Amino acid sequence: MIEQASLCTLLLALFMTYAIILTYKTLTETNLVKAIIYSAGQAIAYTLALVLLAAPDLVLAYVAVGVGMYTVLFLFVVSRTENHEYESLEEALKAMGVDVDE
Repeated sequence: MIEQASLCTLLLALFMTYAIILTYKTLTETNLVKAIIYSAGQAIAYTLALVLLAAPDLVLAYVAVGVGMYTVLFLFVVSRTENHEYESLEEALKAMGVDVDE
């Protein structure tokens, strides 16, 4: 049977690996909403790791900020933006009404 300490170590490694994978997916995702969801999943993985490390004060703070306010704030900001794809920076600046010298 697996000892309790080695089980905690195994779960900690699993959660941290999951967090690293979600961090990579967050950085490489082009869809902003998916990137925010991956980031929230990363925060949950770090929260579970902190639970295993027996740090309840950090868990409460990280859940409130990392999963709650951070995710809601970014989803709100993304919902307030327009979804346009531009071929170049000059094209994006022209769409915003900025005079660009060619």
